[in-house]
Amino acid sequence: MSAAGEACDVEYSLAEEKDLQQVLDICSCDDYNGLDYMAAFFHRWLQEPGRLVFIARMNNRVVALESTLLVDGGRTVVLQGFRVVADLRGSGIAPALKRHVTGYVRHHYPEVSAFRLSRGDQPSPRQLAMYRVIAKEAILSLCCEAAHLGLFIAELRSRLSRQADASTGGPVVLTQQQAETLILSDHVVSNLLPGKTIIDDWEPLRPVEANLEVLRRRGPMWMADRVLEPTVVSLCSPPYAVPYRHALRINVNVFGHSLALVCAVFLAQLEALLPSLRGYLVLCVFVDPAVWSGLRQFCQNKANVSFFRDYWEEIVLETDV
Repeated sequence: MSAAGEACDVEYSLAEEKDLQQVLDICSCDDYNGLDYMAAFFHRWLQEPGRLVFIARMNNRVVALESTLLVDGGRTVVLQGFRVVADLRGSGIAPALKRHVTGYVRHHYPEVSAFRLSRGDQPSPRQLAMYRVIAKEAILSLCCEAAHLGLFIAELRSRLSRQADASTGGPVVLTQQQAETLILSDHVVSNLLPGKTIIDDWEPLRPVEANLEVLRRRGPMWMADRVLEPTVVSLCSPPYAVPYRHALRINVNVFGHSLALVCAVFLAQLEALLPSLRGYLVLCVFVDPAVWSGLRQFCQNKANVSFFRDYWEEIVLETDV
């Protein structure tokens, strides 16, 4: 059947709890290098204010999914979770679902002026022609048994203490109020945030008060090198289970350009997490591309903590509706 024929046979609806298994069936074990979040997020997404989860069906079978989250005070929709079942990729399902979602948003939310999304692969020239790049982070990924993390932290702590330019005061855990004040401040927005964008676990948000409730729902641990005019600010969302080795996935975003302070704040996030972690871990640290190689060197160790992947990036794209 032609791609056009495939698209004509598709029925669209909003996902429900009963669709979970069929949604998981369209997720390949290779998606996101085994770090797929769908099983962990699906139920939360269905209950989240401002979010819609669209599914496409053919012959009563779920074949594709796209999620939308209304952010920036209703002016932007963040696209997340796009999936197409493996045997129908390239059949026309993907553009058909995207057209449906775009049409739905235009009809029901006429105040929306932009779509935004994050990608973990390099967009093609054709895709880049459709979007503008608004932010970029480099990702350092590590994996280990939780039992080895304490030795890793001790090794890094010893290494950090020998760095002449390391911060003497040490990172601080921010209260919710402190974090929200900082993340909206001109200093942090202009000097630390990539593309003036708050990125929490692949979710790109503009630093506006309307998005603070979204961040509160995520429940991140906020840290900085200091409370007043920090050089580095970081947030770490609660870990969640992924298919790869039944691991816990941990995402730490560190905003700043000072290698020594990025290392210090990252290490403080690990120390805060350590008591609660069990089993196998995959840790992804999102940083300024300019400090990635230095952070990787800092994380070289003898504690059985391995690098999960080589250099890769998160790219935040945006397009007008």
